[in-house]
Amino acid sequence: MNFDFSDDQKLLKDQAAKFLADKCKPEDVRKILESDAPYDKALWQGLAEMGFLGTTIPEAYGGLGLGYLELCVIAEELGRACAPVPLSSSVYLASEAINRFGSEEQKQAWLPKVASGEAIGCFAFAEGVQAPTARTISTTLSGGKLSGTKLPVADGDVADFAVVVVKTGSGTSEGDLSLALVDLTGAGVSRKAVSTIDPTRSHATITFDGASADLLGKEGEGWSATQDVMNCAAVLFAFEQLGGTQAALEMAKGYALDRYAFGRQIGSYQAIKHKLADMYVKLELARGHCYYGAWALSTNSPELPLAAAGARVAATEAFRFAAQENIQTHGGIGYTWEANTQFYYRRSKLLGLALGAVGGWKERIVRQLEQRNAA
Repeated sequence: MNFDFSDDQKLLKDQAAKFLADKCKPEDVRKILESDAPYDKALWQGLAEMGFLGTTIPEAYGGLGLGYLELCVIAEELGRACAPVPLSSSVYLASEAINRFGSEEQKQAWLPKVASGEAIGCFAFAEGVQAPTARTISTTLSGGKLSGTKLPVADGDVADFAVVVVKTGSGTSEGDLSLALVDLTGAGVSRKAVSTIDPTRSHATITFDGASADLLGKEGEGWSATQDVMNCAAVLFAFEQLGGTQAALEMAKGYALDRYAFGRQIGSYQAIKHKLADMYVKLELARGHCYYGAWALSTNSPELPLAAAGARVAATEAFRFAAQENIQTHGGIGYTWEANTQFYYRRSKLLGLALGAVGGWKERIVRQLEQRNAA
């Protein structure tokens, strides 16, 4: 079996890499980091013009109509560039939920706007620091009106619409949850920006006070729908983390070859060699998990929940480790504001929590393996 990407997919990856190398240089990332801008609007429009925002959106709704494998290779390059854009919220989560569960009217209303870059979407799930569960969700949808608070919501301060996990039943079971689609520019919606470790990816608290909203999908199926979207997003986030890990390793290697101490390249010292070797091992282990996840996602395999969790855990740990060791390899200069090592450290921390902490995904692996062994 060949688990590698096709020649066409590799060509797409190269095109994305060249585009981002030109339009998303380190100085462009720093510009967003040091300003009040929530994201790089020029880069966002460029991604739309390249068609990347509509990669998996069907052609009938203005997208390219390609598959998940194509989106995976684009995600890897976005992670490598540490791109300061709301693509994950809009494409991996919000539009994916609409494409999977939305009505024809909902798809026609939002998917073409996402593909063209006209609209940004977000996925509102958490309601505080605790892990979201059927018992902790208190935002309600009743009579077409949405009430409650979601925190934190990635890109919630710049989004035009949101897919919201809401309570539609009177109990605390998973069957009491549904998905709702809400226009964030309407009445009854207030937003407040939230500071995070990575200012290049904005977050917000969104409060709904009788905002008009529609069901997305069937009532009572919000929890299972959310898990489907999360499994898909976990693989795509993992590829972003894979790209970030690769970039951090290359940055550390480059510095180790250029920097001299006591008359020798620091890369010739055993301690630095060990760091780079450990980064490489974790990178390649994560790559194997990511490819397995990509295969399961693209084939709609029943193994997707396990493959997605494995990719999520391996890529999160690899990116965290590489980002830290990149700073260590740079020594004192790596801790300064002027060093670009911070881009990957910040992003590794943020992506590590984007879909819930890694501990929760490890528990998913255990549950999936227990179910498999019991079958």
